[in-house]
Amino acid sequence: MAEEKKNFVQNTREYIDELRSEMRRVTWPNRKQVESTTAVVIVSVFLFAGYFAIVDTVLRRAVTGVLTFFTK
Repeated sequence: MAEEKKNFVQNTREYIDELRSEMRRVTWPNRKQVESTTAVVIVSVFLFAGYFAIVDTVLRRAVTGVLTFFTK
Protein backbone atom coordinates (compact mmCIF):
# COMPACT_ATOMS: atom_id res chain seq x y z
CA MET A 1 0.00 0.00 0.00
CA ALA A 2 2.79 2.43 0.88
CA GLU A 3 4.59 1.59 -2.37
CA GLU A 4 1.40 2.26 -4.38
CA LYS A 5 1.05 5.63 -2.66
CA LYS A 6 4.69 6.43 -3.38
CA ASN A 7 4.25 5.49 -7.05
CA PHE A 8 1.13 7.64 -7.27
CA VAL A 9 2.94 10.66 -5.80
CA GLN A 10 5.96 10.10 -8.04
CA ASN A 11 3.81 9.67 -11.14
CA THR A 12 1.84 12.79 -10.29
CA ARG A 13 5.03 14.84 -9.87
CA GLU A 14 6.40 13.54 -13.19
CA TYR A 15 3.14 14.39 -14.91
CA ILE A 16 3.16 17.95 -13.54
CA ASP A 17 6.82 18.42 -14.52
CA GLU A 18 6.12 17.21 -18.06
CA LEU A 19 3.05 19.41 -18.24
CA ARG A 20 5.06 22.49 -17.23
CA SER A 21 7.70 21.62 -19.80
CA GLU A 22 5.11 21.33 -22.57
CA MET A 23 3.39 24.57 -21.56
CA ARG A 24 6.70 26.43 -21.90
CA ARG A 25 6.94 25.27 -25.53
CA VAL A 26 3.44 26.43 -26.48
CA THR A 27 3.31 29.47 -28.74
CA TRP A 28 0.29 31.48 -27.67
CA PRO A 29 -1.53 33.67 -30.20
CA ASN A 30 -1.37 37.42 -29.79
CA ARG A 31 -4.43 39.61 -29.32
CA LYS A 32 -4.74 40.48 -33.02
CA GLN A 33 -4.75 36.80 -34.02
CA VAL A 34 -7.40 35.97 -31.43
CA GLU A 35 -9.60 38.86 -32.54
CA SER A 36 -9.35 37.94 -36.22
CA THR A 37 -10.07 34.25 -35.70
CA THR A 38 -12.97 35.13 -33.40
CA ALA A 39 -14.41 37.38 -36.08
CA VAL A 40 -14.11 34.58 -38.65
CA VAL A 41 -15.94 32.18 -36.34
CA ILE A 42 -18.75 34.64 -35.62
CA VAL A 43 -19.24 35.47 -39.32
CA SER A 44 -19.18 31.75 -40.20
CA VAL A 45 -21.82 30.97 -37.59
CA PHE A 46 -24.17 33.62 -38.98
CA LEU A 47 -23.59 32.48 -42.57
CA PHE A 48 -24.34 28.86 -41.69
CA ALA A 49 -27.40 29.91 -39.70
CA GLY A 50 -28.72 31.82 -42.70
CA TYR A 51 -27.99 28.93 -45.04
CA PHE A 52 -29.78 26.43 -42.81
CA ALA A 53 -32.73 28.80 -42.36
CA ILE A 54 -33.13 28.99 -46.14
CA VAL A 55 -32.79 25.21 -46.58
CA ASP A 56 -35.28 24.62 -43.75
CA THR A 57 -37.82 26.98 -45.31
CA VAL A 58 -37.50 25.38 -48.76
CA LEU A 59 -37.83 21.85 -47.36
CA ARG A 60 -40.77 22.80 -45.13
CA ARG A 61 -42.64 24.31 -48.06
CA ALA A 62 -41.86 21.31 -50.26
CA VAL A 63 -43.05 18.79 -47.68
CA THR A 64 -46.16 20.85 -46.94
CA GLY A 65 -46.92 21.04 -50.67
CA VAL A 66 -46.54 17.29 -51.14
CA LEU A 67 -48.71 16.52 -48.11
CA THR A 68 -51.37 19.00 -49.24
CA PHE A 69 -51.38 17.48 -52.73
CA PHE A 70 -51.87 13.93 -51.48
CA THR A 71 -54.45 14.74 -48.77
CA LYS A 72 -56.92 16.54 -51.06
